[in-house]
Amino acid sequence: MDMSLEKATMRRVMWRLVPFICLLYFIAFIDRVNIGFAALTMNKDLGFSSAVFGFGAGIFFFGYFLFEVPSNIVLDKVGARIWIARVMITWGIISGAFAFVQGEYSFYALRFLLGAAEAGFFPGIILYLTYWFPTRYRAGVVSLFMAAAPISVVIGSPLSSALLEMEGILGLHGWQWMFIIEAIPAVILGIVVLFYMTDRPEKAKWLPDDQRAWLVAEMNGEHDRKKVGAKHGILAGMADIRVLALALIYFGTSAGLYTLGIWAPQIIKSFGLSTLAVGFLNGVPPTIAIIAMILWARHSDKTGERKWHVVIACLVAAAGLMLAGGAASALAVVAALTLVNVGISSAKPPLWAMPTMFLSGQAAAVGIATINSIGNLGGFAGPWAIGWLKDQTGGFTAGLAFVAGLLVLSAVLTLVVARSGRRSEAADADAVAH
Repeated sequence: MDMSLEKATMRRVMWRLVPFICLLYFIAFIDRVNIGFAALTMNKDLGFSSAVFGFGAGIFFFGYFLFEVPSNIVLDKVGARIWIARVMITWGIISGAFAFVQGEYSFYALRFLLGAAEAGFFPGIILYLTYWFPTRYRAGVVSLFMAAAPISVVIGSPLSSALLEMEGILGLHGWQWMFIIEAIPAVILGIVVLFYMTDRPEKAKWLPDDQRAWLVAEMNGEHDRKKVGAKHGILAGMADIRVLALALIYFGTSAGLYTLGIWAPQIIKSFGLSTLAVGFLNGVPPTIAIIAMILWARHSDKTGERKWHVVIACLVAAAGLMLAGGAASALAVVAALTLVNVGISSAKPPLWAMPTMFLSGQAAAVGIATINSIGNLGGFAGPWAIGWLKDQTGGFTAGLAFVAGLLVLSAVLTLVVARSGRRSEAADADAVAH
């Protein structure tokens, strides 16, 4: 094999695709969690209790759950270019509509619709990357893509807090301006996707002929090699016990991720800081998490090990949540939230490298969407539990302990899945031998 051709090809593909999809996810994540900053003033303006806000924040994931698998099936059939454009334009319009929320029911309805509109974006991009990057590159590429989430917090936190200062301009609240202004890029980029994104390597006119031929042959060869043990059909992608187990693992990591995205600003502000100070402090933990996640994912790719890279990261995040619950100062809580950010962010790339080790074709499309749709219900469970428990107890400690428990369960399930995977591979090898 010509290693120079491989390196040149993957470098060109990396620079063409990854920065762009990172930008898309950056915008997606801001629109998904900016209610965490809106809540600093919106809850008082609209009379929302912590339980109402937590439920509304989390109901996003019911829309996500219901529409995610169908969305990924459509993407696999019509292509990423058209479908990702559709996703972005509709979610941008709905995100902007949050400026006109009048009460809890319109808040619930729009959060549900936002989840339905955005369903398919994240698993669609994960599936899209499997069309372009061989398995040995996948965790590293996914880590770069997923770095957009913490980056969006780093940049979005001070931006959102600054937009809240637009209170009263043209008769609108600051949180209304925040929703309107932060929704515009999604619509614009949705249109750009139609002209920039390429569905498959076969259609990549921006690749030289020799590089395109190598990539097509490499991806086809990898697909053929997986045919012996991998599952391909739609039902196989939904029914495989490993898919369901990975969904439960992802449930815990999602509960942790959206606890951070939705409640971290209020947790930090509980120490008496200004809104602007909260914006800047909230950006510190994800800044460190970006570096840790990329290094952790590269180590996972280099060693080919996934299990312990997920387990250790989940346990680090759980420890951080417990420390955050007992923090006595703003500095201590930011340090604890840094551990949570590092753990949550670092767990996801090696976790997402696991399903395509035993799924391909439509089974991969459906399996990835199933993991993400069921797993993201953790994005409802975590924020809702924290809001409800805060109303019951008056603080964040009990809710943070609950989410920490979910992450410990994720670590245990990862060990179970890895053990099951070894038995399945042994069975497949025995079947081939006979």
